[in-house]
This record gives sequence, C-alpha cells and structure tokens, in this order.
Amino acid sequence: ALGSKRFSTTMDHRTQIHAHIQDAADDLLIFVRSCENDYPERWVPTVHVKDALELNFVATPKQGRQYGPKGWLFAILARLLEDQGSLEHKKVGSRSFCRSRAAA
Repeated sequence: ALGSKRFSTTMDHRTQIHAHIQDAADDLLIFVRSCENDYPERWVPTVHVKDALELNFVATPKQGRQYGPKGWLFAILARLLEDQGSLEHKKVGSRSFCRSRAAA
C-alpha cells in the first residue's frame, strides 16, 4: 500500500509539472503570435523572444561548469510546440526564427 501511495504521489507531481510546462509553452506561443505582424512573413527572431521574455537561464548547479545563461528553456518549450504542430522553426545562417502554424 505504501508503494502505491508513493507512485500516486509521483504521478501527481509529474502531471502537475507537465501541466506547468504546457502552460509555459502555450504562453510562449501567444507571445510569438503577438509579435508576428512586426516581422517579414511572420518569422520572429528567436533571440527577440528569449530576450523579451528573459528565457535565458544558467542550467547547471552552482558548482557545475557553464559559462553564462543559455536558451535551454526556450528550446524545450519551442520543441514541445513543434511536436504539437503549433510552431515552426527555421534557421538562416546562424540566426533562428519561429512562427505559429495555422490551425488545421
């Protein structure tokens, strides 16, 4: 019985965390859509999104080695939206862009 309670608690936490991640992805998509009219063919520079929403974070423990904040959170959220068919991404040289996909 104790093991099943632990499993249930773990699933509850997992479900809540995944719901928060999805909420963050949905907010990211809303922001991208709000910026699209300012850019040619609606392609929003990802650097604009990361800077405007301050999505660059240090991703390692304090004793770990990483030099400066990185865009890992944006990358995770954008990939989630891509997998769901809500966002598309392109690279031109070293620059990245994204835009929402029209609902099917």
